[in-house]
Amino acid sequence: MDIILKNLRKVYNHKTVLDIKSLYLKEGKVYGIIGPNGAGKSTMLRIIAGLEEATMGKVFYDDKKLNDAVIKKITYMSQRPYLFRKSVTNNISYPLKLRKIEKEVVDKRVKEIMREFNVFDLKNQLATSLSGGESQKVALARALIFKPEVLLLDEPTANIDPNSIEIIEKAIMKRNKEKNMTTIIITHNMGQAKRLCDEIIFIKDGFIKEHGKTDDIIFRPKNHETKRFLSLYTM
Repeated sequence: MDIILKNLRKVYNHKTVLDIKSLYLKEGKVYGIIGPNGAGKSTMLRIIAGLEEATMGKVFYDDKKLNDAVIKKITYMSQRPYLFRKSVTNNISYPLKLRKIEKEVVDKRVKEIMREFNVFDLKNQLATSLSGGESQKVALARALIFKPEVLLLDEPTANIDPNSIEIIEKAIMKRNKEKNMTTIIITHNMGQAKRLCDEIIFIKDGFIKEHGKTDDIIFRPKNHETKRFLSLYTM
């Protein structure tokens, strides 16, 4: 799914926190959103997800405005995802049950994705009792179980173990390659951005300061603010 942002602005308490004149996100690409805290990254992601309204401007999804049909094709995962106080199996199967998918199909897909995310042995465990890495894997499995066309991730691997990070990154790359899924990921991990992303968008003070191919942004940034931001990270 192609996503286009036009003259998008978000104002909180008379302060503009996001101001994007134009942004075209192509189907099947992985986009990394980087920038300092408070730059407007999460606000942009939530607006694209339909969880927050822009003060002005529009977002188009394959030339359509946000509607119920579009929402059903989008999945969003926050940095601290909310898991139901139910078993891992019930959490992961929820999106399929919500869509009234046949039980046999639900059972098959849930087992497959639990094995992929290495959480099958936790299937009967209460999801709210899981560790940070386990919680993130279960949350992403739930987000992907219904095969969305758009995946929106807000720092999905912050503060979790390396093994969980590897599993999550492999799952993202697999869907991007096999399903042509459009992915937008906020990250402070420049190594992760280099591994996953086709393009990087640097946002500061609500504005897009630089947007280009991943290697160009990381190794050959043109904007002085991008250079200063990246100088804080070791590649």
